[in-house]
Amino acid sequence: MALVAGVIVLALLLLLATCGGDSGGDGKRKPPGAPEPAKRTSAAAGPATRLDVPPAYTTTRGWEVTGASVEHAVAKGAGRVGFLERVSATRFRLRTVDAASGRTRWTGDAWQPLSDPAHFPRLLTVAKDGREFFVTWSYGRVGEDALTAADMIVALDVYDVENGTQRRVELPWAQPPTVNGTGPGILVSDGGALSAVVDPVTGQVTRFTPQDLRHPKGCGDCRVQTQVRAVTDKGLLVSGRREFWVRGGWHSRKTAPGGTDAASGVPTAVADGRVLAKWRKKRGSEGAADYDVWAVHDATTGKVLARAECRKPAIEPGTYPPAAVAPEGRYMVAGSLGFDLETGAGHCFEEADGTKPLSLTVVTDTGIAYGTTATRTPVSADLPTSRPTALPANVHVPAVEVAATALFPWTDRKDRHHLIAYARRD
Repeated sequence: MALVAGVIVLALLLLLATCGGDSGGDGKRKPPGAPEPAKRTSAAAGPATRLDVPPAYTTTRGWEVTGASVEHAVAKGAGRVGFLERVSATRFRLRTVDAASGRTRWTGDAWQPLSDPAHFPRLLTVAKDGREFFVTWSYGRVGEDALTAADMIVALDVYDVENGTQRRVELPWAQPPTVNGTGPGILVSDGGALSAVVDPVTGQVTRFTPQDLRHPKGCGDCRVQTQVRAVTDKGLLVSGRREFWVRGGWHSRKTAPGGTDAASGVPTAVADGRVLAKWRKKRGSEGAADYDVWAVHDATTGKVLARAECRKPAIEPGTYPPAAVAPEGRYMVAGSLGFDLETGAGHCFEEADGTKPLSLTVVTDTGIAYGTTATRTPVSADLPTSRPTALPANVHVPAVEVAATALFPWTDRKDRHHLIAYARRD
């Protein structure tokens, strides 16, 4: 009998141990298949992952997040980084950290997006009146039984970067939207002339139809392929097949760079209050048959801030590279182009036959830009000297730099996403 009792006790102990194996640190059992929350390393210990990076950065100081969203957002003024993390199989929350230390500043409430919960919602940054905001958004049906386009909405959660104060905005929208925060408002559009602007401070929504765009007089091409591009301090930035304008503000024909055809301007990218545009040289002028002019315009006034020339043929419309601006605003890059907005100098990194060997994606306040070559070789480029340097093939280039810290998104062999931050060397 003693032997049987002992066996029973041992069996019970094994059963309890097995049941406790799925318990979390709070004693609650985790449901099968529940996603792991994002994990962060100690800033004092530095990132656990040590990538090969450009010599300007050290891998011994920084921080790391594992399991967060692929997209991240940066508030340059506040020096904050925002990213999404899973709370459950269908719920997410926004977390913000100090860019330099990795220390958590605040965490938003968990919510369930309208889109497929297998994927993270979208994330962006917008700034207005000296305030910065993180914005998460998703698109989907209002209810389970929604059957028509009238039941589809864009849901935006707008968070004050400083304190995490949250505002919810829901906007009926019939077709999958494009959403950006390139100006002092959140632009929701259909990719064409139909748009709405959400004020991040008040949550007020202003809708615009094609009839509201105030096409410039005498511009026939402005009414063809009309597209709302961005929000500026003076109003919507709009383009046609050729020429572009700010609704109620300036018109590209009146701000064209010297020596160009004033009716040829095509905006290709907008970033941090700057508009990058391609222009044809005046017919018959030197190099008109072989070169285009690329100019950076102030989005508020249309004034040309810098310019460069690149050989034709230009990149086909719809495939223009995005632009990136240094944190303090002096430098700008886009593909093979680099600009110093303080001196007005610009440079096109190209071969003699017009081949564009570089694709620059980020630039720092020191004027050093990073990107890749046509063969995906990592590269750095010194904009003040217009000199590129090939980096070793195993080097990872940063996605962005903020508060003297560079962010390096990376996916490991187990398909886990890491957001790694390395400090700039002293």
